[in-house]
Amino acid sequence: MARDPGKKMRCRMIFVMLVMTVFCMGVLIYQLSVLQITDGQKYQQQAAAQQMRSVTINADRGTIYDRNGKPLATSATVWNVILVPAYIEDDEVEDIANGLAEILGVDKEEVVKRCANEKRYYELIKTKVEEETAQAVLALAERLNTRGITLEEDTKRYYPYGDLAAQVLGFTGSENKGAYGLEAYYEEVLAGTPGRKVSAQNAMGTDLDFQYKELYEAKKGNSLVLTIDETVQHYLEKHLETAVIEHNVKNGAAGIIMNANTGEVLAMATAPDFDPNNPLALGDPKKQAQLETMEKGSEEYNNFLRQAQYDQWRNKVISDPYEPGSVFKIVTAATALENGVVSMYDTFECTGSTVVSGNRFGCWKAAGHGVQTFTQAIENSCNPAFIAIGARIGGADFYEAFERYGLAEPTGIDLPGEADNAGLVQSYNNLTKEGGVELASTSFGQTFKVSALQLCSAVCASVNGGTLYQPYVVKQVLDPEGNVLSTTRPVAKRQVVSEETSETVQYLTEMVVKEGSGRNAAIPGYRIGGKTGTSEKIDLLIQTGRNENILSFAGIAPADDPQIVCLIMLDEPTLENAFGSTIAAPVVGAVLSEVLPYLGIDPEYTDEEMANMDITVGNYVGMVPHDAQSALTQKTLKARIVGDGGTVVAQVPSQGEDIPRGGTVVLYTDQTSQQDLVVVPGVVGLGGAEANRTIVNAGLNIRIKGVDSELPGAVAVRQSPAEGESVPPGTIITVDFLDLTTDG
Repeated sequence: MARDPGKKMRCRMIFVMLVMTVFCMGVLIYQLSVLQITDGQKYQQQAAAQQMRSVTINADRGTIYDRNGKPLATSATVWNVILVPAYIEDDEVEDIANGLAEILGVDKEEVVKRCANEKRYYELIKTKVEEETAQAVLALAERLNTRGITLEEDTKRYYPYGDLAAQVLGFTGSENKGAYGLEAYYEEVLAGTPGRKVSAQNAMGTDLDFQYKELYEAKKGNSLVLTIDETVQHYLEKHLETAVIEHNVKNGAAGIIMNANTGEVLAMATAPDFDPNNPLALGDPKKQAQLETMEKGSEEYNNFLRQAQYDQWRNKVISDPYEPGSVFKIVTAATALENGVVSMYDTFECTGSTVVSGNRFGCWKAAGHGVQTFTQAIENSCNPAFIAIGARIGGADFYEAFERYGLAEPTGIDLPGEADNAGLVQSYNNLTKEGGVELASTSFGQTFKVSALQLCSAVCASVNGGTLYQPYVVKQVLDPEGNVLSTTRPVAKRQVVSEETSETVQYLTEMVVKEGSGRNAAIPGYRIGGKTGTSEKIDLLIQTGRNENILSFAGIAPADDPQIVCLIMLDEPTLENAFGSTIAAPVVGAVLSEVLPYLGIDPEYTDEEMANMDITVGNYVGMVPHDAQSALTQKTLKARIVGDGGTVVAQVPSQGEDIPRGGTVVLYTDQTSQQDLVVVPGVVGLGGAEANRTIVNAGLNIRIKGVDSELPGAVAVRQSPAEGESVPPGTIITVDFLDLTTDG
């Protein structure tokens, strides 16, 4: 029987299909094994990555405190406003756009545009909004019953004292990272560790709360405790700002107050300054006015704005070297004494100028000082005398003094932007050149540059017993719980002069204030030392032909036991015949007159100063504020400057009134400020100390009548003006006291 060819074909087909099926199954099983076993982990990670959403949680930066625990920079919670377009219905867009535009001040059309991204689940509308605004956004979302608006927690930096110590603190940028000052220098300490929220999402971008959800909390940064004292900083800034106005200082001013015995910086300021809460805004009204004359958005406008911002962020104390002028004579005098090339009995003749290798160097006194002792030479700030003293020191030893005082290198302060002065002081070769011209100019503080910080450190070393300390501004680092992680100890770099030499320099600087060019810095009841400085900006003169000066004064207090040094520099004041003695010295005197009592350094009056307890007030209307303050200080009175003008237009008490020694005269510099009145507090029934404190804290003066208010039983029984009356600040309140232990 013949075979059926169809059946044979079907068998072959079944066989082929079976083989193909087995083959395909084998390939499939192989691929599945590769996917699940060999490459399983890789694909699991890819899938998780597609499903997982990770959100960074910014950490609060550590707080920056002053030395007394006052917060100068702190962080607080704010919110970012987020749109979720995938959840927004078409009929919600208009209401959402209108509401957010009104609450946030954003462009309505931009919100509409963002809402159109229907496949998006995250559109950032505005960052770092505060509590009140955030609540308004939430209320809008609730009123519209929409899931398309949400908030994301963030952190923002705040500076509670506004522009106080702005260049020292610096500020943070948009990403909450330090941009300038301490914020930048201590970024790793302050920044903290960001947290992270990780969660799984479905295809619609909704969190799947039941799996893959982890929250890694952010860790707050460590905090800094500064050597800066907020009150001392306030006094320094107040008087710098007044000096800039009253003397029309074109290129700003800078000042520093340093603990002479440790290197701690109690205050450091540059004026004009800026508000680190809004660092892009110009703090100098003159530059802002100049900017407004330019076309906004033009190249001129943008270039000017960028440069003005950069200038206001600079810390002139450490970043702007200058020719120190005669303040440097403290270093020259100390070096000469230490090297034994002068004695207190040596004399120097000044005829008004001296010639060195064909170059004439003049004295500020054209007629000359005649024959003068070493003490008188520094009192008179005589350039020819100091040229002779510099020649006695010699170029090699003078350069060695530069190095010993640390003037040829940065100080190492814990702040960014310190100038490298290695190439700005005179070199060894220049100072030892035949002819001695460079040595001559260097001896009185010209033809080289140092920073105000370097100079202040050198002055401290000259009067503190001879030790050069490294300046610093951070006293402690604290963890987020307030535990001390580290404490900065004073670093003594080297002994620059002997204690004996230092004591002599103390005496010399005190004589400058008592008898010489620093008289305007004198404060009755205190022994003040110091040195004036008037330096030419020689490089500016060579480059542009402009002849400008920097006026400065270094004040030392108390002169016989130095605790602090205050150095102030005024860069290009607009005045004729301006000198450090007439302009800068009164500013330092005004600062010290407030700082010393605050620091607990009490005055000790001479018999002559004590002779007259009541002082007759003079007429200060028409004077510039610091000249008036200096005049009042000489009369053992205090001054309170009120207003934004550069001239005194009114005063309280008025001319001819008697005021108790130590009382305050209010100096008004504009008409508007005179409208402010003080309500007289009631002191009847109070003891002497409490009555005095109450009156003085109200901004008024007190005159005591009757018995000694310091007696244990003394009580105020009458006052005039009466409690509740409104009077100008500075008004004298007469209070009668009785000793109730004997009377009645």
